Amino acid sequence: MLANSQGIEGVHPQSAADAQPVLALKGISKSFPGVKALSNVALDLYPGQVTALVGENGAGKSTIVKILTGIYQPDEGDIAIDGTRQTFPTAQAAGEAGVTAIHQETVLFDDLCVAENIFIGHAPRTRFGLIDRKEMIRKAKSLLERIGARIDPHATLKDLGIANKHLVAIARALSIDAKIVIMDEPTASLSHKEIEETYELVERLKAEGKAILFISHKFDEIFRIADRFTVFRDGEMIGAGKITDVSEQDLVRMMVGRSVDQVFPKRTPNLGKEILKVAGYAHPTEFEDIGFALREGEILGFYGLVGAGRSEFMQALFGITKPSKGAIRIDDKVAVIRTPNEAIRHGIVYVPEDRGKQGAIKGLPIFQNATLPSLASTSRNGFLRLAEEFKLAREYTQRLDLRAASLDQDIGELSGGNQQKVVIAKWLATKPRVIILDEPTKGIDIGSKAAVHEFMAELAAEGLAVIMVSSEIPEVLGMSDRVIVMREGRIANEFKGENLTPENLVRSAAGISEVRS
Repeated sequence: MLANSQGIEGVHPQSAADAQPVLALKGISKSFPGVKALSNVALDLYPGQVTALVGENGAGKSTIVKILTGIYQPDEGDIAIDGTRQTFPTAQAAGEAGVTAIHQETVLFDDLCVAENIFIGHAPRTRFGLIDRKEMIRKAKSLLERIGARIDPHATLKDLGIANKHLVAIARALSIDAKIVIMDEPTASLSHKEIEETYELVERLKAEGKAILFISHKFDEIFRIADRFTVFRDGEMIGAGKITDVSEQDLVRMMVGRSVDQVFPKRTPNLGKEILKVAGYAHPTEFEDIGFALREGEILGFYGLVGAGRSEFMQALFGITKPSKGAIRIDDKVAVIRTPNEAIRHGIVYVPEDRGKQGAIKGLPIFQNATLPSLASTSRNGFLRLAEEFKLAREYTQRLDLRAASLDQDIGELSGGNQQKVVIAKWLATKPRVIILDEPTKGIDIGSKAAVHEFMAELAAEGLAVIMVSSEIPEVLGMSDRVIVMREGRIANEFKGENLTPENLVRSAAGISEVRS
């Protein structure tokens, strides 16, 4: 199987005994101004099999998905389905050819019902050309049952939780008779139970003979459900083959061109004075009696299951929502925070979990996104100074090793990891004293994760106080000096030192009374 002396690069499938691919891409290239996004890449998808597409952010994964779904057209190369050459000038053309996608951040319509969301754009029609609502409801119900979703097709989408909205998105993707299903980070916002249900769905799709392209940064997922892999790096196809023929380290070396042995930076905490103290913070519906202290140079982790109230508390701490009671002291002085502006003035900033909707403004260039909270320092007499904006944006994006064609580039064109770097840079430019990072590495690759972790360690070493909300136990254990576990809106426990173990975190988050010391 291995094609060179390293035993890594150039791995290709031994397909003589395999079925013919449903989808075959050959020589696909795509360029944007100043950026070669894809260069002569190949990708094969097989019926009844899952192919994991692996690579760092910026490797070209998103570009190939957009080509497959008709959003972009390749500059060069061929696309074939069942041996017949295809072109996808529009998303509709891709759907008609049997390609559908379930995206990490699928756009749904809150004020429409579930059935309308599933069939928007291709609803069944009566013989008079009108939407056949009865048939639409029937088909929606059938689709939801097929994926094991107990959701009323009449329900208004805004009344559903995140997990059920995700299931609606899956049903919508499957509402066309697809041969090829693309799943882009499908478990990013799901609980453990919901992730297991997604795996079951994948198995059902495989049993139906669907060819599945599965994009994930979670290696446990890849090795659990993938039959094959393809690795992209810097816009090129580095290797492909059967998942049973490689290890995690093999994939990492292909992804980054080097071995990544130490994911988390080694650090010796140098804690300073107490900078922040929260007491009795409560919200009528989201959380109750939250209290803790935070010191300079400390990384305080917050862990909990989906719905534990962690993000809701952080948003209240930053002034996005208002608590019903509670007090904050900064440098042992009472601080009243009712708006984000007041939080920023007190030196508290918040990097949200949903960077696409809450962290970045797509359509604006990188430099404007990076300087939005700092306009006072980049303007004179009420006029913005472009040179000052560029200088400030360059200083902080360089510190985070941002990969972009230029600071004029639209932030929406960046990979998820690079968007996250811009959002972090934006808040660091305000020179905060406390930075709240809500799921800082969600949906980003191993290389970008390592860069974010290294930078977090540097910030703490410089005396910044860091609050990190994370659902990834290795990240919580690898980066935190202390961890607060939340459950059902309350603090369930706090761990540090020898008591900071995966078992204790999971037991506490799940409400299992026995905590091992």
